[in-house]
Amino acid sequence: MSEAFVIHDALDTHPMLQLLDEIDERIHTRGDVVHGTIVMVASNEVLIDVGGKSEGILSPRELGRMTKEDIMALTIGDEVEVLIVNPNDRDGNMIVSMSQARIGQDWDDAEKLFADGTLFEAEVSGHNRGGLIVYMGGVRGFVPASQIDRRRAFKRDLIDGSSSSPLATLVGEELTFKIIELDRRGNRLILSELAAMRERRKASKSQLLDELSEGQIKEGIVTSLADFGAFVDIGGADGLVHLSELTWGRVSHPNEVLELGQTVKVKVISVDRERKRIGLSLKAQAPEPWSTVEERYVVGEVVEAEITRLADFGAFARLDEEIEGLIHVSELSDVSQTPEEIVSPGQQVTVRIIRIDPERKRIGLSLKRADGAYDALGEMDYADDDSIDGPSDDAPTEEAPAAEAVADDGDTIDTVEETVEEAAVEEATEPETVVEAVEESVDAEDDAEAEADVEVEVEAEASTEDDGESVAVEASEEEMPEPETV
Repeated sequence: MSEAFVIHDALDTHPMLQLLDEIDERIHTRGDVVHGTIVMVASNEVLIDVGGKSEGILSPRELGRMTKEDIMALTIGDEVEVLIVNPNDRDGNMIVSMSQARIGQDWDDAEKLFADGTLFEAEVSGHNRGGLIVYMGGVRGFVPASQIDRRRAFKRDLIDGSSSSPLATLVGEELTFKIIELDRRGNRLILSELAAMRERRKASKSQLLDELSEGQIKEGIVTSLADFGAFVDIGGADGLVHLSELTWGRVSHPNEVLELGQTVKVKVISVDRERKRIGLSLKAQAPEPWSTVEERYVVGEVVEAEITRLADFGAFARLDEEIEGLIHVSELSDVSQTPEEIVSPGQQVTVRIIRIDPERKRIGLSLKRADGAYDALGEMDYADDDSIDGPSDDAPTEEAPAAEAVADDGDTIDTVEETVEEAAVEEATEPETVVEAVEESVDAEDDAEAEADVEVEVEAEASTEDDGESVAVEASEEEMPEPETV
C-alpha cells in the first residue's frame, strides 16, 4: 500500500501532468483578448503563440487587408495583443485578430468616456448626408447633423454626401465631442459637438461673469433665437439680447435682425452673478434715433415710407429702420374711407411730414398732402399743433376736418397713439420670471429637437452605406479597419 501511494503521489506531481493542467487552464473562448508572441511571419500566414494547445492564426480577412509593408513590420518574438475570433474553426485552427483587439480596447476607452461624461477631441474623418464621421481609434463614431454646434449655422437643406456640402469644410479639423449614445453590441457610437460645447460654455461662465462689467463691448456669435430675444456667445458663455434691446425700431422676432451663426458686437448692460445672467444690447451702441430725428427730417418734407400696420384711426408707416410715424385716417384721403380701403401693410407710399415731436417720439404724416399742391406746408409751423388729425385752418385744402377730431373710442389721436405705443412696449417686454423660465428651456428644446433628428440622420447614414455611396471625403477613412462580427 505504501509503494502504491508513493507511485500515485509521484504521478500527481509529474511535470508533464502539471504542464497539461496549465494548458487546460489556458483554453480560450471566443471574444477573449489575450497576449501572445509572434512565432512565424509569411506572406500568406502569421502564427501567434497565445499559450494554448496550438498557435493562433491571424485572421485571413485581416491579413488580406494588410500591405506588404505591414506584414514586414511584424517581427518574430514581438509581443502582441489579440482577440480570439474563433477558438476552433472547421479546420481545427484558432483564429485571432490584432486589429479587433485594438478595437476592443478602443471600445473600453469609449465606454469609460461615456460613463464619466468626459469631453474629448477627435479629428473629423469624413461626412455623409446624415452628419460627420469620427474615428476613436478603430471605432467608428457618428455625429448627426443635428448634434453639430448651432453656431456653425449650416443650412440643413444643403447637407449631403458631396464635396460641396457644408460639412466638407470640417473634414480634417480637431473638434470637441461628447458621447451621447453607445451600444457596443450594436456597433453604435453617437457623438455630439452641440452637447460638448454647451458644457464647455457652462463651465467657463462663472469665470467670465467675474471678468465682465457693464459698459463693455464684446464680440460674439448668435447661438439661438427665441421669441423674446437672441442668445449670443461672448467667449465661453451666452448672454441674452432681449427683443427690446435688438434695435431702436420695433421688431416682432429676432430673426428680423439676426441670423444663427452671425458675428455681432454687443454691449454688456447687466451682469447678475448670483443668477448667472448676462444682459446684452445691440441698440445701445448707436445713439437714440429720436435724439437726431430733427437733423434728418423737417416738417413739410416729402419722403418715402412703408406701411407697417393698420388701426381704426389710421396707418403706421416706417420712414427708416428706427423711425415710425402715424398717418391719421383723416390724412389718408379726402374721401371718407377706412384705412384698409386705402393702404395695406408692406405697401410703399409717398408721404409728407406734418409734425415732429422728438420728446414724445411722434411723427405725424399725411398721404393725401404728399403732392406738389401742398409744397407750401414747409413754410408753415405745425410743431405746436397737438393734433395730427388734419390740417389747420391755414392749410391749403378744400376740406379740413376738425383739429380736435377724435378716435372711435373718444380719445384724441395722440392719446390713442400713446396707448398703442405703450401696449407695444409692454408686449415686447416679458416679465423677468418668464424670460428666465424660457431661457432655461432653450437648451431643453434644442435637445428635444436634436434627439428627434438623430434617428433620421442615423438612418440616412445607414442607407448611404447600403447604397454604396461614398461617405468619406478623405481616403484615410477607407483604410480604417472595419469591425468584424465576433
